[in-house]
Amino acid sequence: MKCKQLFFALAAMLLLQGTNLQAQVMKAADLEKYAKERYGDKWLEAAKNLASTLTLDKNQSLTYQQVVDCGDKTKEQIYIMLNYWVTSTFKDKQIITLNDKEAGCIILSPTIDAIADHTGTMNRYVVSITPVIRLDIKAGRIRVTYTVPTYDVLKVEDAGWLGVMADNTKTNQKNQNIYSDGKRLKEDKTDHRLYDERWEIAKHYPFVEKDSQKRTSAKALVMTHAYSNVVMDKIEEACAHGIVGNEDDDW
Repeated sequence: MKCKQLFFALAAMLLLQGTNLQAQVMKAADLEKYAKERYGDKWLEAAKNLASTLTLDKNQSLTYQQVVDCGDKTKEQIYIMLNYWVTSTFKDKQIITLNDKEAGCIILSPTIDAIADHTGTMNRYVVSITPVIRLDIKAGRIRVTYTVPTYDVLKVEDAGWLGVMADNTKTNQKNQNIYSDGKRLKEDKTDHRLYDERWEIAKHYPFVEKDSQKRTSAKALVMTHAYSNVVMDKIEEACAHGIVGNEDDDW
């Protein structure tokens, strides 16, 4: 699309969405700062360095697993604490796909909007992820399994640097109110899960060297990895010190 107005309208909308990250684990700006501090601000180099430490699972998905020590807390205490954490952290309660107290298992699938945003020469790519976070509970510990199967990508055609420059001399009025795939009007915020393309992580940089979207893929990997670390840290913090710091039996 060669519509400057659409480009900036989309940018404004994504900025608002990205500020919330839909899941309030960490604000978008803080997450990017965190990622740069830990892995550097050169996304291609950071992604390549990370790739040497990561292993895709049997489904070619990006999976992390960590066991969190919860001391002498009972299974029931941990279950209640995790439900409190999920409720206070995520706005959309529909993300909980399983909540089984007896089995000691909670599964949630939050969508993290605009975790990576890259404007290339011709097109703009905005990457969102929907990780599957499984929390298995036993007395004294939690096993956290965090899996990202794909990147969900909003591809805005002709919204790259050349596309925006070309729009200074020509405006496409016919398509100015529609996103590139024709599925969304620019004011439509009813379903943030809509996307243009689904990228298999194993088929993109740094797992594949020759990738025409390698700059987008590189940042997506680093930000996805950073988000997984933050989720693990937040669960560990909640287990050790509670959600607000005063959840005890002395009241």
